[in-house]
Amino acid sequence: MDTTTVAAFLAVDLLLVFTPGADWAYAIAAGLRDRSVVPAVAGLIAGYAGYTLLAVAGLVVIVASSASVLTALTVLGAAYLMWLGWGVLRKPAALAAATEDAGSSRWQIMLRGAGISGLNPKALLLYFSLFPQFINPAGGWPVAAQTGLLGALHMSACAVVYLAVGVLARTVLTTRPSVARAVTRASGVMMIVIGGLLLVERLAG
Repeated sequence: MDTTTVAAFLAVDLLLVFTPGADWAYAIAAGLRDRSVVPAVAGLIAGYAGYTLLAVAGLVVIVASSASVLTALTVLGAAYLMWLGWGVLRKPAALAAATEDAGSSRWQIMLRGAGISGLNPKALLLYFSLFPQFINPAGGWPVAAQTGLLGALHMSACAVVYLAVGVLARTVLTTRPSVARAVTRASGVMMIVIGGLLLVERLAG
């Protein structure tokens, strides 16, 4: 792949990564706990790794061509976001740190993160709609290699941004419990709103 294509992809990809959403909300929640944010971010990246493997195998193209499968995945992802958002509103991270997450292992935190990114409708948009625009079947690289490179770039960008978001949340918000609760509740509301809008858009379409 030529450097111009890679640079163009990174510009668009970073715009998506920097857009607050479910991943941001989970990274912020992890940052508000007295634990490392690495397991949470590793889980988020694992979800995207799964998409990357599917894309390299060519299954993403097959799924994208099936309107019913794409609709089912979008609805499932939207419902999952709304469920997570409701859970955040019921028990903000600043309060939940001493209860729910005190008994959560690193693997549980990682699995939850993988579920969030794996069912994130933004991932569907990225892999099903954005990737094909930057892949040249007639290029010097095999399609699978091009797809793998784009996936690796996306995961690297996510790792850097989400780690920064989690650490920043810990640094800035842990000393301000009221602000932390407000930010966490806002993240929960954002999850519910995003999920609801996606449901309406997909089912109405």
